[in-house]
Amino acid sequence: MKILRITSLVIGMALAGYSLITKNFEFMPYMMFFVGVLMLVTGVVEFQEKRKSNAISSILAAAFLFFVAIYTF
Repeated sequence: MKILRITSLVIGMALAGYSLITKNFEFMPYMMFFVGVLMLVTGVVEFQEKRKSNAISSILAAAFLFFVAIYTF
């Protein structure tokens, strides 16, 4: 889980930085997808650590990000 979390964080931040520097926003759905993966993994980890309120909010945020990413594709 930790490797997936770090990988999605690095990819999401790289895409966000690229979009901000170049003012080219065509990769924004991919960035939102990877941030959604990050939030989903965070929600699963929080659920495993018995922090259900944090887990539910993270999973709901991930669901919203996946919806927006799919809608913008």
